[in-house]
Amino acid sequence: MARLDDGTIKTALRHLERLKIFTIGQLSAVLKCSVSNARLKLKQWRTYTSYNQNGRYYTLPQIPRFDHYGLWQHKNVSFSKHGNLRKTLTHLVASATAGLSGKQLGDILGLSPQSFLHHFRNCPGICREKYDGVFVYFSDKICVYAKQVRNRQSLVRQAVVRVSDSEAIMILVAVIRHHGISSEEILALPEMKKNKMKLAAIQSFFEDHGLGKKIPDSQP
Repeated sequence: MARLDDGTIKTALRHLERLKIFTIGQLSAVLKCSVSNARLKLKQWRTYTSYNQNGRYYTLPQIPRFDHYGLWQHKNVSFSKHGNLRKTLTHLVASATAGLSGKQLGDILGLSPQSFLHHFRNCPGICREKYDGVFVYFSDKICVYAKQVRNRQSLVRQAVVRVSDSEAIMILVAVIRHHGISSEEILALPEMKKNKMKLAAIQSFFEDHGLGKKIPDSQP
């Protein structure tokens, strides 16, 4: 790499600090050097790379004011002190007390879950399971996973809406009429849809009455 004079570097840094975020093309232009030499400067300065916008943007390490998740956003460009999207996702999941749903991850990262989660179904450091009808992401470290699952189960139980007497009768009638029916199939019955019952409420009803084994849940 051709040596850049101190004056050029200082001028470039002041300009980049005003910009807050920049592309490799902008850096190359302000340093008046090749793209390959500009990339060497990025490494030397330990810049952060955006985890959205196709990793196109960079920022100097002194610019971001990261939130408690370790994230920072300028305009519509997002950065993480944990690294790229995979590393950030793994950190967020491992740090969550009860795992995180796709929606929760999307809300935290400021991304649509459909736009990125399918890339991480088999990501090292993460495992995915279905709870109360939605996929939840947990750490794949055994001790962390066990704690997260216990906390998630507790949250699900706390969130359960107890069934009324009339709804309990409807559930029992469905079981009598449809032998071996699953809780998901009960939920899909027209009369259940009309009452807007929740899957967790049906499952809780059977657990409370010791009937859970009579209506096995369908596989996720």
